[in-house]
Amino acid sequence: MRTLAALLVIALIWAAGLFAFAERVQESTPQSEPAVADGIVALTGANSNERIAAAVQLLAERKGRRVLVSGVNRDVSREQLRIASGSVRRLYDCCVDLGFTAADTVGNARETAEWAKAMRYQRLTIVTSDYHMPRAMLELRAVLRPPATMLQTYAVPTAALKTHSWWRSPGAVRLMVVEYSKYLAILGREAVLGLGPRAGSAAPQKG
Repeated sequence: MRTLAALLVIALIWAAGLFAFAERVQESTPQSEPAVADGIVALTGANSNERIAAAVQLLAERKGRRVLVSGVNRDVSREQLRIASGSVRRLYDCCVDLGFTAADTVGNARETAEWAKAMRYQRLTIVTSDYHMPRAMLELRAVLRPPATMLQTYAVPTAALKTHSWWRSPGAVRLMVVEYSKYLAILGREAVLGLGPRAGSAAPQKG
């Protein structure tokens, strides 16, 4: 009975954490007037085209000097990516850099750090999906430690997660549970091992 009670308590704590995480995701919205940064970074993954389009729009609004698209599939050409994201050719050809080395969020953090160092950027705007942002910021801050690098977020909304009854949609529940579990795994890694993306053996965690 004690074991069952302990498992029940753990399950309740986990469920409470999940709903708190979901509320955090639902409350995250793109800033209408984000502060001007040195660079803008779009992290690829689900709904990549929307993320890239949002980053390029910030570039068009002069909210940064250049854009890095991190984690681009090597089979996708530069032109295909431009067309798919609806980016204006003038801005895209001028000021958008593509990163092909990242295969996961850990890789995104490393790739972003290398780009920021090469460009000598100290202020970055991070663009990714709302549900992915908490985990992405954990990984990025493990490498780009403040105050050396200042990070601000620009979350792209996920329509299925913005409704208060998201838990009624199997797809939304699956997405939230998977992302919350990955987020907890990183928190545990940081708390127990103190390892960030600097460790070369980190397991892939898709965005």
